[in-house]
Amino acid sequence: MIDFKPFKSTYLFLFLMLNFQLISCAQSSGLKVKKSNVKKEKAENLIIKTGAERTNLYVNLLKGKYVAVVANQTSVLSLLQRAEVAPNIMGSKKVTQHLVDYLHNYNGINVKKVFAPEHGFRGKADAAELVKDGFDTKTGLKIVSLYGKTKKPSAKELEGIDVVVFDIQDVGARFYTYISSLHYVMEACAELGIRVIILDRPNPNGHYVDGPVLEMEHTSFVGKHPVPVVYGMTIGEYGQMINGEKWLKNGIQCDLTVIPLANYTHDSEYSLTIRPSPNLPNDKSINLYPSLGFFEGTIINAGRGTEFQFQRYGASFFPKSNFNYIPKPNFGSKYPKEKGKLCYGVDLSNIEKLSAINLEWLIDAYQKTPKTEKFFGKTFTIHAGNTKLQKQIEQGLSESDIRKTWEKDLEAFKLIRNKYLIYE
Repeated sequence: MIDFKPFKSTYLFLFLMLNFQLISCAQSSGLKVKKSNVKKEKAENLIIKTGAERTNLYVNLLKGKYVAVVANQTSVLSLLQRAEVAPNIMGSKKVTQHLVDYLHNYNGINVKKVFAPEHGFRGKADAAELVKDGFDTKTGLKIVSLYGKTKKPSAKELEGIDVVVFDIQDVGARFYTYISSLHYVMEACAELGIRVIILDRPNPNGHYVDGPVLEMEHTSFVGKHPVPVVYGMTIGEYGQMINGEKWLKNGIQCDLTVIPLANYTHDSEYSLTIRPSPNLPNDKSINLYPSLGFFEGTIINAGRGTEFQFQRYGASFFPKSNFNYIPKPNFGSKYPKEKGKLCYGVDLSNIEKLSAINLEWLIDAYQKTPKTEKFFGKTFTIHAGNTKLQKQIEQGLSESDIRKTWEKDLEAFKLIRNKYLIYE
């Protein structure tokens, strides 16, 4: 339930109540959730509630159904635990639960299995490391990998499933693979006539749109759609765009329902308390990730193997400087670039919050590399989404000149994006 204590005006109370009811009633079967009328200045003073926490909007959709859940370590919800939710507990108290545990213990909801994306169900696998099938030790539920031999749920694994619930924290960068997992889940369910419910979550990089738009000849699992690197949408809005633009195979559409956030705008500040993946340890790394993610396709270390992942960059062959570090295997990376070597570089941990992609760091690293022909790796093109960016840097173009080549595509994307926005 929404906490209306901050409101002193009865009229404001009724106004917001009507808006939230209108949003929650907009269940979609090929339709999208309508844009919220909650104003920015009002939402800033309210507590954001994730889709998962708005249980009254979706538990009735799951009762009597055979359910599969796409989830990882971020799929948690905080709520008041009351007698009708947990009959054995008297009174109420605020608790944090994993969504799978919550649904598994909910009377009348039959959770059959869990699908796990890149990094696994508990989020411990390294980037690009295969995730194995298994069983959850707490619930006994079968865990099916969406980052192993296949990235799309099979008809066999979905046999007998009535509805799939998708609840994963995204970070708003095109090369972050959770939106690709969403694509394949929606596609598999569309082919089998299975409903998908997305429990929406804030996008910590949802306050801007920037970067080169992916060219479709360079699609991969780290970029499946013609969107810029930073697309400025929640995962629920993004799912609506996948559906509405008919990006699924053969233009099919999914029976999709989005459970919207409460009290959220794209300018809302939202701090993640759980790492969305092993190498994004804090808000700073998440904000810098769209800019430093390009380094994944180069020979440069971007903080993997330290406790400041995506908050620095460097290499052993850079000119000596006052800032240096040594990458070592750790929780986030078993085989970091430049492992065990003294790297000189740039510390970004105290930089102000970004509202645009920064290319100066990529250009700087290229210029500091003695053998520039070895700078770019095989995956740089799929991270950039085109072959142009590499050529532009090799030709010595400035950041401002490179940005000008994005403008036309960005404006065209923003027109598409606007059709699917739920929030201001």
